[in-house]
Amino acid sequence: MKIVLNPNKEIVETVKKGLEKKGGYCPCKMGKSEDIKCMCLEFREQIKDPDFEGFCHCMLYYKYK
Repeated sequence: MKIVLNPNKEIVETVKKGLEKKGGYCPCKMGKSEDIKCMCLEFREQIKDPDFEGFCHCMLYYKYK
């Protein structure tokens, strides 16, 4: 398993700015809870699946098998 930043630097910059504004919480989701603190619960659960390959919800990270 390998997790990397999205190769699209524009997306990475936009998401990182959103994370800064929301104090580390996913800029793509409403509210503030530990479940949406980056790296969000949704993606942490996805990366546990050995068959999952793809981006996190906000497209900041990509998991390779």
